[in-house]
Amino acid sequence: MKYVVDSSVALKWVLPEADSAKAIRLRDEYRNGTHELLAPDIFPSEIANGLASAERQKRIRTGESAIFLNDILAAAPALHPSAPLLIRAMELAISTKQAVYDCIYMALAEANGCQLVTADDQFARALRTSYPFIISLVALP
Repeated sequence: MKYVVDSSVALKWVLPEADSAKAIRLRDEYRNGTHELLAPDIFPSEIANGLASAERQKRIRTGESAIFLNDILAAAPALHPSAPLLIRAMELAISTKQAVYDCIYMALAEANGCQLVTADDQFARALRTSYPFIISLVALP
């Protein structure tokens, strides 16, 4: 199966949160060749931002953000250029009232004819009816 994964899923690979086990299983299945994972090239920056926030909030120890970033990037999805996706992402952002950053992931999933997996349940619930290819991590088997 081919999936686009957003940073909310990948952060669960290293941060102990609800549904981390599902995220880790998806990553492990990708490593074993069961799934193909894709992400736009903004993925590493979003991961770094999420980890820096976790460290500032004391959710992880000082210095762990760099270690965790390397861990995530070692198992990173295949990265795709975001520039060709920007026009479609902007159209999606305007019509859905969502951030362009999130819509880049949507545009990548559309372009590849696959599902977008997110751990952002609010995002998934808001868009699931109009964009059924968006699935919540919790919905994965």
